Formats: sequence, C-alpha cells, structure tokens
Amino acid sequence: MPSPRTLIFRTAGTNCDRELAYAFELAGASCDTLHISQVIENPSLIANYQLIGFPGGFSYGDDIASGRIYANLIKHRLHDALRAACARGVPIVGVCNGFQVLVKLGLLPFPQEDGQPATLADNTSGRFQCRWEGMAADSTSVCVWTKGMAQFDLPIAHGEGRFLASPEVLATLKKNGQIALRYQGDPNGSTDRIAGICDPTGRIFGLMPHPERYTLGTHHPQWTRRPEETVTPGLQMFLNAVAAVK
Repeated sequence: MPSPRTLIFRTAGTNCDRELAYAFELAGASCDTLHISQVIENPSLIANYQLIGFPGGFSYGDDIASGRIYANLIKHRLHDALRAACARGVPIVGVCNGFQVLVKLGLLPFPQEDGQPATLADNTSGRFQCRWEGMAADSTSVCVWTKGMAQFDLPIAHGEGRFLASPEVLATLKKNGQIALRYQGDPNGSTDRIAGICDPTGRIFGLMPHPERYTLGTHHPQWTRRPEETVTPGLQMFLNAVAAVK
C-alpha cells in the first residue's frame, strides 16, 4: 500500500513539529504539518490522514495550564472530525505538550466518556526537568506504539509532567492495559511513575518523554560508549504505529 499519510498539528508555541515529522518519515509515512487554523477552516481534511501527531512545545505560552487553551480550541472547533478519526482507528500520538492536550481534550484516557478523569500537573520539584530518563514499557499494555518494547532511555523536557489520577481511574487503567510507559526513576512525582498512557484501543497514545528526539543512535548522549543502534527506541514507536496502519 502507499505510505500512510500523517497529519501533524502545529500552533503558536509548538516547537517539536519538525522532529515529529522526521520521525514519522523515517518510519515510512508521509507527513503534512498544518496550522490549527488551516484545519479549522476545513475539518474534513482530517479524513485524508491515517496517522495524527500532536507535537511538544508550549502551545499558547502554556497560559492557564499547559495545553488548556489549545485543547479548548480543538474541542470547540474540531471535536466531531477528531472523534470520527478515532472511530476509524487512526493512531494518534501526543508528545509532552501534545499529551497534555489529549488529556485536557478528553481523548485520553477514556475517549467515550465526558469530563477529564486525569491531568498533568506541575512537577513535584517545582522546576522544569530536562534530561534523559530510563523508561519501562508495560508488557501487559494494549498500546500499539510500544508493542514489543522493554527498557530504554528517552529524553524528557517538561515543567507540568506529573500524571495524576484517582485510585479508581488508576485501577481501570491497569485493568484495561492502558498504562503503556513508566519512568524507572521519579522525575516529576507521577502517580505509579506513569510516563505514558493509551486509550482502551491502544491506538491513541500520550507520553511526556520525547521519542522523536531519539530516532538516530547518535542522539543519545552516550552514543560513543554504546553498541551501534540501527533502530532506536524512539524510532521503534513510530515504526510500530506505521505497521499498525498497514
């Protein structure tokens, strides 16, 4: 089949859209990066794509709360078109600020329910954290993006990355296999060290670390002391998503 087409949203303050497009392209997909206003003018554009990405950054200056303004804009102007994409099984990824948007938009963790049963709050350190962290993919997760993955490193860069959910919501996430990724350490105080979750189908994936910043082996700060990598953990996530579409 032809290369699956990827729609990458950008708006004021996003700053990782080019890296995200490059990651999808390395994985075998084609990419169009469109400003949110272009899609609002013609929501039917979303139907032309088989993959969707919400990149990181500081959308609208992270005013009010990270991702809040962006999520409200999408909710009021693109809700039906995005829900239709979810219904046809389009894999969607939200990285860092994109994760915050998906949660505040209501696509994660339970797209079929109203409200916002989880959130991403200020790091317990009260500081922006920017470094590489060890990750552990949950082998029981239904997430298509982390399929077959185990332990690896990814870079983080966030000030509001602390995933918070009630014990009841956490129990549901575990039962459904929706916890896709955990920190091996504790960079932000997240509930159960959660770094990424998916929806019950495993196709909508949000994570705070940046896989698009680790698509080449030389991206790792210790690359000269590590075995050469032909497929990095970051790239593997995008390969998994493209394979799921194909």
